Amino acid sequence: MLLIGEKINGTRKLVNKAVLARDVAFIQKLAINQIEAGADVLDINAGTSPDREAADMIWLIEVVQEVVDKPLCLDSPNPDALLAGLAVTRQVPIINSISGEEQRLKGILPLAASYGCRVLALALDGSTIAPTCEGRMEIVRRLFAETRNAGVPDTNVYVDPLVMSVATDSNACHVTLETMRTILAEFPTAHLTGGLSNVSFGLPARALLNRAFLTLAIQAGMDSAIVDPTDRGLMETLYASNAVLGLDRHCARYNRAFRAGKIGPPLEDRKPVAPAPVPVPAV
Repeated sequence: MLLIGEKINGTRKLVNKAVLARDVAFIQKLAINQIEAGADVLDINAGTSPDREAADMIWLIEVVQEVVDKPLCLDSPNPDALLAGLAVTRQVPIINSISGEEQRLKGILPLAASYGCRVLALALDGSTIAPTCEGRMEIVRRLFAETRNAGVPDTNVYVDPLVMSVATDSNACHVTLETMRTILAEFPTAHLTGGLSNVSFGLPARALLNRAFLTLAIQAGMDSAIVDPTDRGLMETLYASNAVLGLDRHCARYNRAFRAGKIGPPLEDRKPVAPAPVPVPAV
């Protein structure tokens, strides 16, 4: 499971404040905490106005790369900001995102193809989200036609089938999971991703719903997610789900995470285990 840390996003109030104030320490702490918690990639979204977004994207990337040696996911609908970011990334990034919208395809897809980037592709072609699996698949098929035509291999495409809140549509989870399974049936070397927390929007105790959906999504083939990796409960569910679904050979990752204190009781709260008594041979 490729985990994309979601917290460096300028649409969040505190992050926006840090970007505008050039608060290096705040951004670097967000980056370090997410990587230490288990993120494989960090999403970088300046979230500022178009006239300054490119400069803010460059600043964020350079500040994060001072303390983290991991790939980044450049998150913007603005091709100019993405191009500016591509010029300063040390590792080939993921681009977030393209969709069926003509403007995004023309402005962003050529950048992904030119730089050899992996790309997130949304099952969306306008402001209205298709309510059915087949409606979303029509968009997904068009997207793969475009990515293939641009020379982007299916293995570099991470499809977001769109996770919607069950608060407004009790069938939302079923449609998303069905779309996931259909995508992999038709495009078996592609990947699945998405923002897990959308499923619980508008409901109390959101973390419980996010964890339940994570297990179902992994079983349906999701192999990437945009998450808060510092959510300990979510990470515990991730390790446990992979173990029980047979996706963690000999439960190796589960055991390593437990020994490192990432799951189960924190290390400082664990009681030392007394050594087993040595058997005394009979005389």
